[in-house]
Amino acid sequence: MADKDEMLQIDLCDGQVRVMLCETTDTVQRCADIHGCTPVCTAALGRLITGTAMLGIMMKGEKENVTVTIKGDGPMGTLVAVADHGKIRACADDPKVELPLREDGKLDVGSAVGHHGRLIVIKDLNLKENYIGQSELVSGEIAMDFAQYFTVSEQQPSLVALGVLVSGETVLKAGGLLIQPLPGCPDEIIDQLELRSPMFADISREMTFAPIEQLCEDWFRGMNPKILERTPVSYTCSCSRERMERALISLGRKELTALIEEDQGAELVCHFCHNKYFFTTEQLCELLKEAQRE
Repeated sequence: MADKDEMLQIDLCDGQVRVMLCETTDTVQRCADIHGCTPVCTAALGRLITGTAMLGIMMKGEKENVTVTIKGDGPMGTLVAVADHGKIRACADDPKVELPLREDGKLDVGSAVGHHGRLIVIKDLNLKENYIGQSELVSGEIAMDFAQYFTVSEQQPSLVALGVLVSGETVLKAGGLLIQPLPGCPDEIIDQLELRSPMFADISREMTFAPIEQLCEDWFRGMNPKILERTPVSYTCSCSRERMERALISLGRKELTALIEEDQGAELVCHFCHNKYFFTTEQLCELLKEAQRE
């Protein structure tokens, strides 16, 4: 079945405002299935996936990618998502955390992630050094934390809405919205967006009533919304045996020698998709020779 998930890049008010609006329901469901997530962890990883997807779409070069890491003080530990344009993957230290609902009946993502910590963005731009930006966590609810990152680290005031609607093991809807007034945007346009912001607050529930194209039309009526580009979004892992070989070689001679002498081969498991790669002692010896040549 073809992925239904996609990202819309939208222009408002003749170039005054940049908008990204996406559905990530299938992508988040795939993540939850791979990691066996509890509902609160599905919501947390789903919001992270959606926010990272937006950053990934902003990358221009074919081989560029972005990694977003959230290091919070909650029981989920460290959360990581990587986006290669519309291809996303994610993992968490503990995706099986269970917590009671908040008083308002919603999943307690903030407590699962943690209310204190850092959001770290690493952009691989195919240059000698990666771009690294970071900001303090505001709430652990992730949408506000992305907004804080854009404002503090990229000096780009932004409105971010991220939502994952979960019922048991099923992701009913997931998606997100990013609104960025561009330099020179008049105050009256920003005021208009702020007035409309309550409409975006529960984005995943809004998406159950209408497709994202219709929401774009409804939310931004009178602001001349134009869809500039559509990009498919999917949960896609880039792991391969060759990558695992490079990872083993990068361990260095001492570590590889220890693996050969102490273990009967080695099994590497991908954090993002749980694929397993087994290397015999003979194969490890070949990799050791390569490590010694480097």
